[in-house]
Amino acid sequence: MATTKEYNLNFGPQHPAAHGVLRLILSLEGETITNVDPNIGFLHRGVEKLAENLTYQQITPYIDRLDYISTLANEHCYILALEKLCGITPPERAQYIRVLFDEITRLLSHLIWLGSHALDIGAMSVFLYAMQEREKLLDCYEAMSGSRVHPNLYRIGGMRHDLPETMPDGTNFFNYLRDFLTELRKVLAELENMLTDNPIWKKRTIGIGVATKEQAIAHGFTGPMLRASGVNWDLRQQQPYAVYEQLQFNVPVKQAGDCYARYLVYLAEMQQSSRLIAQCTTWLENNPGPINTDNKIINIPAGEAYAAIEHPKGEFGIYINSQGENKPWRLRIRAASFPHLAAINMLAKGHMIADLAAIISSTNIILGEVDR
Repeated sequence: MATTKEYNLNFGPQHPAAHGVLRLILSLEGETITNVDPNIGFLHRGVEKLAENLTYQQITPYIDRLDYISTLANEHCYILALEKLCGITPPERAQYIRVLFDEITRLLSHLIWLGSHALDIGAMSVFLYAMQEREKLLDCYEAMSGSRVHPNLYRIGGMRHDLPETMPDGTNFFNYLRDFLTELRKVLAELENMLTDNPIWKKRTIGIGVATKEQAIAHGFTGPMLRASGVNWDLRQQQPYAVYEQLQFNVPVKQAGDCYARYLVYLAEMQQSSRLIAQCTTWLENNPGPINTDNKIINIPAGEAYAAIEHPKGEFGIYINSQGENKPWRLRIRAASFPHLAAINMLAKGHMIADLAAIISSTNIILGEVDR
């Protein structure tokens, strides 16, 4: 009987599903994957080393550019680490604003994930629906900070400034958010109707890229990747920060651990983010107050601190070692995406080349933070 010769193939970095700057070296038998070797380093910016030569305030815009789809979530984690070192608790209104924009950021991230994931698998129209809703949320970023991508908004002890009264077109900010949430629920229902029971979608995602509960834990999965494998772990509930303890939301969990389960988790999480935004909107509308402490911070006290948040991709962490100066002695980033990329061989082995695009896309990696 003839045997299939094993050979190697480069997947990316030019391939759109390889996320531009990721090269995968595939070992193949025919079209079946026997090994995947992720090769990173094309994007390296050295943010952790650069931080040693920047003041704490100058670092904040660099933190934005790690996961550039989840900028304010990155900022929140960084600022929390600094506030731990300083022993500062920001005013309640500032914490509600942070949660509001953290959840807006989660929607921004999840929407582009859903659109690009569908595009990688071959569904064009989902991307257009998702990006249309995403643009409306970027208007909120712009109204708040003047920037649609890198807002540089959070500060030690609070916020750069309070919420805007109106959007650029004159619409009341809170009314704009309420109208958006009403429309978003309709769009999510339409997208779910397009995909959830679609036989082609199910064929391309069910049983593809499976990670069992034990494998997910062993590989350090967090966020939707972990919850899709049956582990109920969300830092907003297990290690609460800001005002999440005061808000009502559920943590979606699925058991199958495949691409389809991840899709279901992401879809359900967008519904929960909508709930959280609605609660924050109501509270902020009725509770004016200070958005900053009176502390004037120049040098950070000597010591070390680690802060972690439930980032859209999983646990995002910042470790800071301070020597009492105006810049860190050491800054280390725990990228949410990195363990998921590291597990790509386990997820893809035994699948066909055509499945690899769906598997990579389902992990929702962003190379800006992976190759930091």
